Amino acid sequence: MTDQPLAGRTVIDLTTALAGPYATLLLAGLGATVIKVENPTTGGDTSRNNAPYLGRDGLALGRKHDDDMSVSMLVRGRGKLSVTLNLKDPRAKAVFTDLVRDADVLVENYSPGVTSRLGIDYAAVREVNPRLVYTSISGFGTQGGPGSGKAMDSIIQALSGVMMTAGEPDGDPVRFGLPIGDLLAPLFAVVGTVSALLQAETTGQGQHVDVSMLGALTSLVACEPFDAFEAVGLPQRTGSLVPRLAPFGILPTADGHIALCAPTDSFARGVLRAMGREDLVDDERYRTRDERVRRADELHALIGDWCRTLPSTEVVDRLSEHGVPAAEVREPREAVRDPLVRARREVVPITHPRHGAVADLSATGMPIVFSGASVGLDGPAPALGEHNDHVYRELLGYSEDTVAALAADSVI
Repeated sequence: MTDQPLAGRTVIDLTTALAGPYATLLLAGLGATVIKVENPTTGGDTSRNNAPYLGRDGLALGRKHDDDMSVSMLVRGRGKLSVTLNLKDPRAKAVFTDLVRDADVLVENYSPGVTSRLGIDYAAVREVNPRLVYTSISGFGTQGGPGSGKAMDSIIQALSGVMMTAGEPDGDPVRFGLPIGDLLAPLFAVVGTVSALLQAETTGQGQHVDVSMLGALTSLVACEPFDAFEAVGLPQRTGSLVPRLAPFGILPTADGHIALCAPTDSFARGVLRAMGREDLVDDERYRTRDERVRRADELHALIGDWCRTLPSTEVVDRLSEHGVPAAEVREPREAVRDPLVRARREVVPITHPRHGAVADLSATGMPIVFSGASVGLDGPAPALGEHNDHVYRELLGYSEDTVAALAADSVI
């Protein structure tokens, strides 16, 4: 589509696992042509070997047929072209050079130092294409990090401090169920990449965009002044309730839980009215925010006793009638089937590229709605090397014999 924001842009995707592929997934959803480069000698992107798998027999923990595909790849590979290239083979350097010569963006998430050893670092690529935006996503930045320098999501969560912001005050650290470290860095990487593309329109020069998982997540931890909270005696970890914003938190109901967010005077009065406690609306104990914070435990216990007697839907309805922000706490399976996010294509169904909808599965869509542009991830995930002929022969102009010779020697 020509009305996509990044239509006409070409991205060379050297990423694997989650952080890098999510960045290039978003670029594909914005309309860029993403050419995913995978190593033919290792089976390609590590996500191709993540259980569970989807195939003609539905979902399974192990592969049953050759065309079974990892659900991870079905999600992260959409909208991309897959070519194979063994960058460790000296003969691959010429092919790589041809790929990047007219590209607009390259995204990689190798460990620091690997691109230099392979001869595909920014300095080398800039010699070939000075307009190219070269985006690196790594655990600690291109300078490397502590210890082994290897970064997995749990390592980043541990080092960022985020594990000590959740959970009960005296409890163990809590790992977020969502791999937030892996998912946050690519968002900043896409912001940086698009910004650098805009700058290149003016300067004619690309640049190196360097995003670290640790920096991205720690920067969000620093958005909340946890050090200031500690200095004035407010707890950094409060569990399911937040005393400094009372009434605020997660409360059990007769059949589940609700989230309540009522830190302002008007919201707090709405909670008391929803409970049928008009007698407490002007009570000095709860009339001002400072007083509610001083009596947070008492106030939360009062509201909690009321919530436990009613089903979640009734609690939320009563609170909403009085203008109070509240919602049921949903399971992921229910949340991703919300008609609103489905209608906006922020979550979309996924199917096997050959066998169709053999299971009811959901995947991330493009959570941006433009008034004058189209976005989306409609193309299915590719098989390993599925687009070798299209890219090498049709786009780069290689002869059939050249492609066959490179394939025979496992260069591609």
